[in-house]
Amino acid sequence: MESIKEIYKIGIGPSSSHTIGPHNAAKIFLSKNPDAARFRVSLYGSLGSTGKGHRTDLAIINVLGEERTEILWRPDVVPEFHTNGMFFEALGPDGTVLNDWTVYSIGGGTLSTGPDDTIEKVEIYSRNSLNEIQERIEKDGFSFWEYVEAHEGKEIWDYLAEVWDVMQQSIKDGLENDNRLPGCLRLRSKAKQYFIKADGYKDNLKSRALVSAYALAVSEMNARGGKMVTAPTCGSCGVVPAVLYHLKVAHKFSDKDILKALATAGLFGNVIKTNASISGAEVGCQGEVGSACVMAAVAATQLFGGSPQQIEYSAEMAMEHNLGLTCDPICGLVQIPCIERNPIAALRALDVSLYALLSDGKHLISFDKVIDTMKRTGKDIPSLYKETANGGLAALEYEEATIK
Repeated sequence: MESIKEIYKIGIGPSSSHTIGPHNAAKIFLSKNPDAARFRVSLYGSLGSTGKGHRTDLAIINVLGEERTEILWRPDVVPEFHTNGMFFEALGPDGTVLNDWTVYSIGGGTLSTGPDDTIEKVEIYSRNSLNEIQERIEKDGFSFWEYVEAHEGKEIWDYLAEVWDVMQQSIKDGLENDNRLPGCLRLRSKAKQYFIKADGYKDNLKSRALVSAYALAVSEMNARGGKMVTAPTCGSCGVVPAVLYHLKVAHKFSDKDILKALATAGLFGNVIKTNASISGAEVGCQGEVGSACVMAAVAATQLFGGSPQQIEYSAEMAMEHNLGLTCDPICGLVQIPCIERNPIAALRALDVSLYALLSDGKHLISFDKVIDTMKRTGKDIPSLYKETANGGLAALEYEEATIK
């Protein structure tokens, strides 16, 4: 597995696979073709279907230049390797193709050139399954975060400190904004209202209302194209920050403890990414919000003193109860149902963490098995329910939502 830095990418919303990935792909292609007169970029599959709502064209044009870049929308072309395909062409003054490149944005901002990937990746971890990792930490007497440190080095803490700073700032910025979100849905922000209304509830309900406000704050900042951290994607970026910020404010956990929780959460996210997918276009929202719920659940369970077995149990439950979750954004915007799914997943993460902590950690279905199930379920979900905006909520509401 690669570094958990690949799970936590600091970037600009609204979509890791549709914005951050294409942006990074454009940077790579430009570096190889700096003298091209013009560029032509074909966006295939899901990028072609929902790229406008996700600002994919702007992410690419901002790198290659508006005056010399042509974007071709090709939703009818669905590559076999991954639906988020891009075909870059560098053109000479006479229109001659000087160079071309096919690349895929496979989730969380990560790029791949296909089965025989030529993009250099550095393998940090030799073990890919959680079962293998658990066997190792039990043998060495490690915790999950110590296992991360042993492989990533102590410099990982500086990176996670920056990640945590951005997460906290995205909550604070989101709580200050109450303006309308961009796009044809004309949605108004809710985070600030929820934050204010939380004071009217008794302590238990107040804490849950605040968690919702924090998750909304980050998700709405992402929808605005603001700065945030993939955890593990842009569409699910509000879940982990909301839970950790709540635990810091309400339960007084230190930043040092929270960085350790982020390390463990990143490890679990990495296992999901390696053995299944975190791409909504590939496996539906179970791969995005489901994975974020897993990460938040294990972070909370560790902070409250859970054993490795209880941490693994909370992860298994968090994904098990998100199995089959579709990805059907209205108008291709990371807004409905994406934004509301973040606070719901954050609250669920806290619930499954409590459930696991009440147990002895023993259970029948392992985390590895439920991740394999998620992968197979994602493959079985029809493509129109996986970020194409042609089915589900997207099909039901599209006509009404686009009325001017």
